[in-house]
Amino acid sequence: MPAWLSNLLPILLLLTAVAVVLGRLPKVDVGHSDGFRRRRVLNWLPLGLMYAFLYMGRYNLEVAKNAFSTIAGPTGAPVMGNADFGLIFGVGTVVYGFSFIINGPLTDRFGGRLSILLGGAGTIVANVLMGLSSLTLLHKGPGYEFVANNFVVLLTGLYAFNMYFQSFGAVSIVKVNAAWFHVRERGVFGAIFGILISLGLYFAFDWSRIVLNAFSSDTAPGEGIPWVFFVPAVLLGIFWVLDFFLVRDTPGEAGQRDFDTGDASSGDTGPRLPVAQVFKKMLTNPVVVTIALIEFCSGFLRQAIMQWFRTFAKQTDGVLGLTQSFVYENWGLLLCIAGILGGVIAGVISDHVFKSRRGPVAVLLYGIMLVGAIVLTFAYAGPAVGALVVVMSMAVIGVHGMLSGTASMDFGGKKNVGVAVGIIDGFVYLGTATMSLTYAFTLPKEQLLDGKLVGPATDPSNWISWPVAMIPVALIGMLLAFRVWSAYPEPKKRA
Repeated sequence: MPAWLSNLLPILLLLTAVAVVLGRLPKVDVGHSDGFRRRRVLNWLPLGLMYAFLYMGRYNLEVAKNAFSTIAGPTGAPVMGNADFGLIFGVGTVVYGFSFIINGPLTDRFGGRLSILLGGAGTIVANVLMGLSSLTLLHKGPGYEFVANNFVVLLTGLYAFNMYFQSFGAVSIVKVNAAWFHVRERGVFGAIFGILISLGLYFAFDWSRIVLNAFSSDTAPGEGIPWVFFVPAVLLGIFWVLDFFLVRDTPGEAGQRDFDTGDASSGDTGPRLPVAQVFKKMLTNPVVVTIALIEFCSGFLRQAIMQWFRTFAKQTDGVLGLTQSFVYENWGLLLCIAGILGGVIAGVISDHVFKSRRGPVAVLLYGIMLVGAIVLTFAYAGPAVGALVVVMSMAVIGVHGMLSGTASMDFGGKKNVGVAVGIIDGFVYLGTATMSLTYAFTLPKEQLLDGKLVGPATDPSNWISWPVAMIPVALIGMLLAFRVWSAYPEPKKRA
């Protein structure tokens, strides 16, 4: 059985089990017909899978980085080291975060369907250009000297371009689904959102690594790097076509009945407010602002785990031997499973235990992250590190899906959800940028000697800043989550 299929099989079995469990839960009856539910699946499934492949075209950089770190540049240093990756990823995430100032209002005005098509097209172009740059570097093609001497600057610019168009993804999927899901059933959508994120992580980390290995060899270990960028571009192109023909912004546009979603826009029949007024409305809403600050913490913690665990394991392998562990070998698979479980647990508890309130779930999951970060500080250089980071990933993906994917709809309302999710997800990536820059300055530097990694980065004790930096962020996130424990959207009229 091919490696990718053997890894995908557990995920398919888990998704089947999740579908059975969700199908047997008490139904939240808001009057949808069976025909409506079937058409809704045809709407969110291709849209959601395109969102997942956007992740593959975003986090493939981490897989490429680990390959780049074994290739010497013109000066003899790795063409991309820890500090270089921190810079590239940090600049990209800052661009992503601030792009919502433009893309949130654009999505509210023109709809999520057009936005996802724009985002997909831009991401395809960016990944093709990053692949061509890698190809030039590896094969010393035309323009090699320029690319080799300016590789970090070039990748920083291309990745920032990529992240601008990537920022349409979350806004688009939440904007479209805000019109298709009632507030009382959005906890389940939060679970779906978490599943899609999890699949994207699996594609990004495991499929990208499979692609890298398939096109590389022992004598040319970096030969497959360009394909780490080309393959997501091809997959996104396929789903771009599917989304063009299947996705519609509202049930009415798909031949179904529009309905009152019961969120903060319910009963708002007035004209669309000017963009500046919508931003003011969202930024003066204490619940929206608190959720955005919580998600700032989520952005820091999520990427601190996902972007740095495998790098830590690989660079300290001579001491710890973590690259032979089950977690390292199946990182994307385990992130996917953890994310699916975190999203489903959070969504089900929110709708069926806490009556569609999102705050209590965030408190519980942040409690898990805080305890995990404290334990990780003492156990990061031991065999338990893999299990710890998987559990923490389950918690942080669960809370991210619940707040960015669900609470943004509830408190922004379907009318202004683009701006709301833009603000909230923008803070997620500002938190990620803070993480990237923090670790760019505090993590140890790599050195190459005859193509072999040596120096401070190979000593686990020099990585102590990795877990320690997570503790205050997790504590702040949990305290903020307590502030929205009882929050629930108030419609302008009773739905």
